[in-house]
Amino acid sequence: MSTAFVFPGQGSQAVGMGKALAEAFPAARSVFDEVDAALGEKLSDIMWDGPIEALTLTANAQPALMATSLAAIRVLEAEAGLDLSRDAAFVAGHSLGEYSALAAARSFAISDAAGLLRLRGEAMQSAVPVGAGAMAAILGLDYDKVVDVAQEAAGDEVCDIANDNAPGQVVVSGGTQAIARAVEIAKREGASRAILLPVSAPFHCRMIASAADAMQEALAAVTVSAPVVPVVANVTAAPVSDPDAIRALLVKQVTGTVRWRESVAFMAGAGVTRLVEVGSGKVLAGLVKRIAREVAASNVSSPEDVAAYAASTSAARASS
Repeated sequence: MSTAFVFPGQGSQAVGMGKALAEAFPAARSVFDEVDAALGEKLSDIMWDGPIEALTLTANAQPALMATSLAAIRVLEAEAGLDLSRDAAFVAGHSLGEYSALAAARSFAISDAAGLLRLRGEAMQSAVPVGAGAMAAILGLDYDKVVDVAQEAAGDEVCDIANDNAPGQVVVSGGTQAIARAVEIAKREGASRAILLPVSAPFHCRMIASAADAMQEALAAVTVSAPVVPVVANVTAAPVSDPDAIRALLVKQVTGTVRWRESVAFMAGAGVTRLVEVGSGKVLAGLVKRIAREVAASNVSSPEDVAAYAASTSAARASS
């Protein structure tokens, strides 16, 4: 069985995420302590006690989701014998989840990933004045049709493809009026739904180029090691292991399209038969069912999930 481990992005946060892992396993607790120390504040208090409005702030949500994913990975290593270099064909993450994937694969130190994601969240938020940008999910149209919708809607504003999540699920990002036009055009073209998203900035579009500049400077200052397993990059939907290439792709990722549909399809085409989503929520496990039905998908976010993973892995090893 060939396995890929994937890591969720913004929108999967929830108050209480990771708390049960921290209470049950020292390996998880140490991750949250490391993230708190790196940020100089008790982010874990916000994660576990809320309020949700504070957790949802981009500068908090990004490092918090990474911390939860890394806590789960470290528990799998400590309790279930996981060795990514042996047990994973690939790792990948959706948007900020790519930083989680890189930290899981020992390309980043957890403390560096936390600092980078705090900066990334702040830079994305401050790149565009509140109200000047928006995002919308277009459901029921294929990717090429949404590209046409975005081009028609743009006018003299930006309307870019932010996320290609799954067949019939594409997100556009850009100027507020352009995104409003995209919603109406998509409905006219037969979209089953076209809805504005509750986001604070237009992520993954050209409008936040200043955030890409900030990340280029920050990434140049941290150590990036070759990952122990290839990371499938968002902007290429292809594996990368070279540290300089990783830096360059993470800079492009800020304004580039998250090619998640193609990333999962690539992994399935390369022989992956099981995808394990590590961290809060089950968004990515749900998407894989729409992208590659032949790939089994599961999630690890709780002590019960850790036990289930350990049992299934032990059974698979015994039968091989």
